[in-house]
Amino acid sequence: MRDYREEFEKRVAYIREKLREAHADGIVFGNSGGKDSALVGILCKAACDNTLGVIMPCASRQNYGRDTDDGNALAAQFGIETRCVDLTAVREAELKALEGVSTLNSMALTNIAPRLRMTTLYTIAAAENRLVAGTGNRSEIYMGYFTKWGDGASDFNPIADLCATEVFDFLRYLNAPASIVEKAPSAGLFDGQTDEKEMGVTYRAIDEYLRGGEIAERDKAVIDRCHSRSEHKRRPISTFENP
Repeated sequence: MRDYREEFEKRVAYIREKLREAHADGIVFGNSGGKDSALVGILCKAACDNTLGVIMPCASRQNYGRDTDDGNALAAQFGIETRCVDLTAVREAELKALEGVSTLNSMALTNIAPRLRMTTLYTIAAAENRLVAGTGNRSEIYMGYFTKWGDGASDFNPIADLCATEVFDFLRYLNAPASIVEKAPSAGLFDGQTDEKEMGVTYRAIDEYLRGGEIAERDKAVIDRCHSRSEHKRRPISTFENP
């Protein structure tokens, strides 16, 4: 049986060590109202009282409704300081600046919000000597289901080894708000978006695959294709080396 208490304490100790190494005064994370950010927020608050969660709605109506409500519910239950930065006007200004410069496809448009959010987090971190906590889980990282230099960026990540379904179970153990635990995982990038619908495969299938279990050939093909196409996201920056 999994010892969540011991695991929780080890992750908290890891976070404290990262803060000590960096001589940082606190932590900042994106409080999206989702499962991953909820677990990261709980862990960070346990490790450092000076933990700040930033709610950053950006264009999607879902961001202003359920996502914000769930982020606030998490903050209230676990005593996490919360600030809100509305990035919708910033996104509109970016699109305006790009008029006539390039024709943006759906991927380019979708990736604007995660990159604006990370810019916001790092700006706050620089101003207040904080570290930026990453919120990506093992399943998302393997699939490449994150934005390069957006939600994929951070100073440390305390849940990168956890599969998505393990995150869900951890949140249940911690008695996180039911509204967060029970809702369909979603990056909230556009209205009606869900992770599994966008990837074309369930987290349960991805996690079973990562554990070495048997899954449907169709699911395996989707996972292998996504992993292969997103390899560039997981590699260090390529740099020229003079022979």
